[in-house]
Amino acid sequence: MSTKLVIGLDGHSSGERALEFAKTLAGQIGACELLVVYVIEWSPYSFQTAEENAQRHKRREEEISTAQDRVVTPAIKKLTDGGLSATGKVRHGNVADTLNDIAKETGAAQIIVGRSTESGLSKRIFGSSTANLVMEASVPVTVVN
Repeated sequence: MSTKLVIGLDGHSSGERALEFAKTLAGQIGACELLVVYVIEWSPYSFQTAEENAQRHKRREEEISTAQDRVVTPAIKKLTDGGLSATGKVRHGNVADTLNDIAKETGAAQIIVGRSTESGLSKRIFGSSTANLVMEASVPVTVVN
């Protein structure tokens, strides 16, 4: 039986550090499956017309495709080129909730993320996605500096 690790990427250098850490950890573990995840922050709570909802759906699909092409696919290639088993997915939603849900759905043993790059007023009011994940996760979370 192999160990499953979820790697949360953010499209920044912190995500790259998380990916490198996961790659090293997977090499130490041996039989390991890596799931690379990119979450596009999105809230379902808004009031829009039917036309606006149709446009929003189209934008969501474009965002998923762009994230897959620019972030997830290159990360998977980096891992598989290193001889590791890796897959990926892109989802919309709250970052902490979505990563935790994916970890539970897949039976992951751990979630690996980079330290948040959020700062300023937004972080003070809402907290960082990383901090929220650490507080709410159902499995251990490794935060890479």
